[in-house]
Formats: sequence, C-alpha cells, structure tokens
Amino acid sequence: MKIAWFVLAAAALPAQPIVTEVRKFTSAGDLAGARKHLDAARGNGAWTPDLLLAHSWIGRGAHATKQWAQAERSANETRVLCLDMLKSRKIDDEKSLPLALGASIEVTGHAMANTGRLAEGVDFLKTELKRWRDTSMRARIQKNLHLLSLEGKKAPKLETNLFLGDVRMKSLADFKGKPALLFLWAHWCSDCKEQGPVLEALRKDYPGLAMIAPTQRYGYAANGDDATPEKETPYIATVQKDRYAWMSDLPMPVSEENFRAYGVSSTPTLVLLDAKGIVRMYHPGKMTAAELRPVLDKYAR
Repeated sequence: MKIAWFVLAAAALPAQPIVTEVRKFTSAGDLAGARKHLDAARGNGAWTPDLLLAHSWIGRGAHATKQWAQAERSANETRVLCLDMLKSRKIDDEKSLPLALGASIEVTGHAMANTGRLAEGVDFLKTELKRWRDTSMRARIQKNLHLLSLEGKKAPKLETNLFLGDVRMKSLADFKGKPALLFLWAHWCSDCKEQGPVLEALRKDYPGLAMIAPTQRYGYAANGDDATPEKETPYIATVQKDRYAWMSDLPMPVSEENFRAYGVSSTPTLVLLDAKGIVRMYHPGKMTAAELRPVLDKYAR
C-alpha cells in the first residue's frame, strides 16, 4: 500500500528550534543523527511538549524511508511519553503535545498497514479516533483512517445547513446516478488557490461530473484578524467570488463538522464519488490534472 509522505508532514508546526533542527536530520535520512541531536538538547532534563514534537519527527523520518519497524517503534515511544505527560495536563493546553501525539498515532497506523496488518492498523486508528474525538486531533486521525479504509466505502454524510451563494443541496443523494468530486477548501489556503484552476479546466472535459465545494470557518478573516462566524462567513464569500468565481454555480456548504467527518487536516482535500456514492479516491493535498485524469476517466466518463 502506497501512503504519501506529504500526508504525515501536513500538520502546521510551531517554529521551535529543536523541532526545526531535528527535521533537518530526518529530511536528510539521518535518523541516528536526529536522535543524537535530540538527546543532546534534552540533556538530563525532563521531556517538554516541544521535545516530544521533535521526537515524533524521528518516527516520521523512518516512515518516509519505509523503515517500518523503526517507524512503529519510535512512534510508540513518542506515544508512551505523550500519554505520561497527559497525566498532568490536558491534550489541547498548548500546540506541540497534540501534534506529537497525533503524529505517533498516524505513523503507527501506517506502519501496521504497510507491514501486512491493514486490519490491525484500521482498528488501531478507530480506537484512537474514539478516544480523542473531542480534541484537536480528531480530523487528523480521521484523515489517516480514511486513507487506509475509505475508498470503496459509502461517502460520509455532508451537513447542509449553511451555504455560500444561492446553490443548495439536501444531501449527497441529490447527485445519485452521477459521479461527484468534493473539493474541500479553505479561504486562507494557497494550495487551494492553485488547485482551483485545475478543477475549473477539468469541468469542461467531464461535463457529467458534479462538483461540490465544502468549506468551513476558522475564526479569523483578512490578515488573520479574529472574526465571529457572522463576520467570517461573508469574508469567505468575498474570497470565493474573487479567487473561485467558477464555483458560483456549485453548492458550497459551510460546516466545521464536514471537515471533521472527512478528516480535513490538509487542504485542499479531494474526494471522488462514483455514480453510486462510493468513494473511489480520497486525497489530502493538491493534485495536478495529469494525476486526476486517470481516476476521472475511470469513474466520471
């Protein structure tokens, strides 16, 4: 099973020096050097959330080089250390700890799947999703669970209470009998803005393909300024009209729950459903037209 490395690197990371330095070692494939540097930085001191986040990159580095046993072993060590730290604090008290624990969970799941234990990996991620469902890690764990198990399954439901623009839908059943491509995007996302023209062009080549463009609110608007939902929603509509005018005739549901259900911790996320509503592609991150055409030719002609 081929699992894209970018998926594991997608989470936004704070710029602590130790994290940056350890990532340099892992990017070069020097896992031993990364561990040595981390041990030196820690010295005889206690683990901190930032040190644990740096530690999580050793498991991710092993994943990148398909050293599955080391990836699983390192990820498990990160996870044990994180759980020990959680005896005295909550998971979302700050940013680094959930990122470290989330990384350990996803690396473990993928290591299992890539060593002939797909069912075990899926069960592990389901258990962790249930355990951390009410935390910031939900979408991240859900994404990795979808990567291992969503294709070939019925698409998750979409919440359709609020929309940008005038186009509405009741549910995915509205598109029964037609293939549909979901483009989950964010108003701040530069990769989404690059993905837009690709999808706009492909619409012309696949006239039978329905498109749906779910988005969500993040609590801020222009320049990163805090914004209430009442202020952010019209701001998102402005971004859509300016950068995604071609989507004006698409349904654009606005829902944080949709992003959690589809595991959107990486934007854009693209999901292709066949005419029966079965997921045929689940892809966090942008895609080129050349990458999309083979799957569209198979399910959207």
